[in-house]
Amino acid sequence: MSTAAIIMMVITMSTITAITLYLFIKVLRTPPKSEPDSYTKNDDVQR
Repeated sequence: MSTAAIIMMVITMSTITAITLYLFIKVLRTPPKSEPDSYTKNDDVQR
């Protein structure tokens, strides 16, 4: 394998790894949405 191919492979793998880590950390740091409790919304509904 030539030097240019090794450099291109390392740059590509580094870029993909950096983007993956960035998005993974972004997902983990995003606060969860507050979802309404379905039971409290249906308290007035007669069953």
